[in-house]
Amino acid sequence: MRILVVDDEESILVPLEFLLKKAGHEVALARTGEEALEALGRGAFDLLVLDLMLPGLDGFAVLERLQPLPRRPKVLVLTARGREADRAKAEALGAEAFMAKPFGIQDLLAQVERLLEEA
Repeated sequence: MRILVVDDEESILVPLEFLLKKAGHEVALARTGEEALEALGRGAFDLLVLDLMLPGLDGFAVLERLQPLPRRPKVLVLTARGREADRAKAEALGAEAFMAKPFGIQDLLAQVERLLEEA
């Protein structure tokens, strides 16, 4: 399964890349919303792990631009701001799952596997 991880924090990107590859997935990384959209334009992904707080285009803008994609990936939103309003907005824009940072590794892997089974 192909997963795109989008986060501007190396302390999140590097461990997630390692864990997801160890779990047998193909992983691509993006540090901005623009990089994420470029990667999505180059090829299909089964899952998008998306931070909301990004430089330039934020995670909400990325979610809005996913709408017209013919093969839209499942979306797991990660955010340091675990506010209910953020969750509601992300879900309204099509996110299937939402996790607040810091998160447990096992919880994250369980969410990833659940979403990939649905993909």
